[in-house]
Amino acid sequence: MKHTGSEHAVAPLTPAQIVVELDRYIIGQERAKRAVAIALRNRWRRQNLPLELRDEVAPKNIIMIGPTGVGKTEIARRLAKLAQAPFLKVEASKYTEVGYVGRDVESMIRDLTELAANMIKAEMTTAVRGKAEALAEERLLDLLLPRRKSEPFQSQTLEEVSPDASRQATKEKLRQQLRAGKLDERPIELDVQSQTTPIVEIFSGQGMEEMGINLREMLANMLPTKTKHRKVRVAEARRLLTQEEAQKLVDMDEVIAQAIHRVEDSGIIFLDELDKIAGREAGHGPDVSREGVQRDLLPIVEGSTVTTKYGPVRTDHILFIAAGAFHVSKPSDLIPELQGRFPIRVELDPLTREDFIRILTEPQNALIRQYVELLKTEEVVLHFLPDAVAAVAEIATLVNQRAENIGARRLYTIMEKVLDEISFAAPDMPGKELTIDGGYVHTRLADIVKDEDLARYIL
Repeated sequence: MKHTGSEHAVAPLTPAQIVVELDRYIIGQERAKRAVAIALRNRWRRQNLPLELRDEVAPKNIIMIGPTGVGKTEIARRLAKLAQAPFLKVEASKYTEVGYVGRDVESMIRDLTELAANMIKAEMTTAVRGKAEALAEERLLDLLLPRRKSEPFQSQTLEEVSPDASRQATKEKLRQQLRAGKLDERPIELDVQSQTTPIVEIFSGQGMEEMGINLREMLANMLPTKTKHRKVRVAEARRLLTQEEAQKLVDMDEVIAQAIHRVEDSGIIFLDELDKIAGREAGHGPDVSREGVQRDLLPIVEGSTVTTKYGPVRTDHILFIAAGAFHVSKPSDLIPELQGRFPIRVELDPLTREDFIRILTEPQNALIRQYVELLKTEEVVLHFLPDAVAAVAEIATLVNQRAENIGARRLYTIMEKVLDEISFAAPDMPGKELTIDGGYVHTRLADIVKDEDLARYIL
């Protein structure tokens, strides 16, 4: 199948629409949202260029600069979701220069390709699910109603062999019961395929890629596939058989072709902690390979071909979004060639008390809403008054100023402490309605906030 690049270019979101979608989950940071929205739209624009020009247009990679907890990762993650693109978040500090023990930078492309293959396989499995369920149902009915030895197997068409009328009637009756869920608990014996993989498991740890990309797959292929006899409930048998039939229906060659295409045209890698490898000073010890990691990273970002177990993958049009606090170092401390590959720099704003109030209440996944819904599962109704929200935001701002500024992540710690007693006792008070006000928040946290040393540990 030839890919034209236009399949992901249908009904794209405009930059303004992308920003609106991001606003549903992320408070503030308008400059960063605009930058990523334009970058995503530019990918669609590139796919609509003439073929000879399309390959010449490089992605406009972005560096987001700002302290932890201000929304850098969330912006990149939500962007990938909007684009339905393979997305991988990695920490630059986890990689080492070639020749050192640790992960090499090419492994991020292999991981991204693996994610894309799983994504495509899941999409194709969903597409064939109806057919797989029908085939699984037939297999299950044959197990529930075994054919007598004297009875001919129906490999011919219905016109050639007339099935036994009473057996067919029984089968249809079983079908109705099966669909109604009346047979779900009945035990049934089933043959399922399983592979003996002890040797593969020995070599499945981190660092396996250094022993050769395909070694693990070679070992897996060498091992025999065994048929395992299991006794399971009908409901479980149906799930296993549907899964088995779906795997048969999915064309793995097409999965691999589409996965590579999607990585090359739509892949997004979020490269966090870029500031941790920004030092360029010569030296010894653990920092000696930082510039080496940058030099290894450069060809990946510039555009090269990486060997994966699915085949060669070109990185020319993968979008890289890098991020870092850059408290000690700055983007200009990166090697010049790498700086040039990240033309867009966006500084994210520190979060204020007002931002915290909005984060607690406005987004679709607002923190207060999460706690309200969690406690609702215990039949406990929780109401948060505006002065309680303001008190949580105020304490988060205060603790961030006194201790390390970890942005919105501080809200999780404070909310857990505020609701600690309620969360613990909730199973014992179904039907109860509780109101949290500012006084309750201050009471729960007063002693900790007063003791600055204690606050550093607990909040």
